[in-house]
Amino acid sequence: MSELFRVQRLVEFADTDMAGIVHFSQFFRYMESAEHAYLRACGLSVMLEWEGEHLTFPRVAASCDYARPARFEDVLDVTVRVERIGRSSIAYAFEFFKGEAAIAKGGITCVCCRVGPGHALEGREVPATLRERLQSVPGQRGHEFRLK
Repeated sequence: MSELFRVQRLVEFADTDMAGIVHFSQFFRYMESAEHAYLRACGLSVMLEWEGEHLTFPRVAASCDYARPARFEDVLDVTVRVERIGRSSIAYAFEFFKGEAAIAKGGITCVCCRVGPGHALEGREVPATLRERLQSVPGQRGHEFRLK
């Protein structure tokens, strides 16, 4: 649906397991960090005021498939793409590379919610203006963002 947005992630020692490879659970943190970088580049956040409403985007699904291990001090290139924007949901697709080698791919699906009194969440349609912003991939013409 959208163009690719790229970030880089340095694998830190704390990200690795006893075998010296990145623990599978870290890829979910990497995806979330890459999603947040994408949203910031769009001028957004996972919690924001939009057209007079307090909105947030809780996750309803997350997955990751692994092809090769990543190790301490590897620099991973992570691509983020808005795969689909439904009526109230947003699906992101992620791919991880070390150089040309594919490491993993995954996805996160979240829903647009209004935050009400007492922090109660109420699902709502993704506003058209927010939908447009999510599809813009600003500043991405060859620009890469570095995480950590």
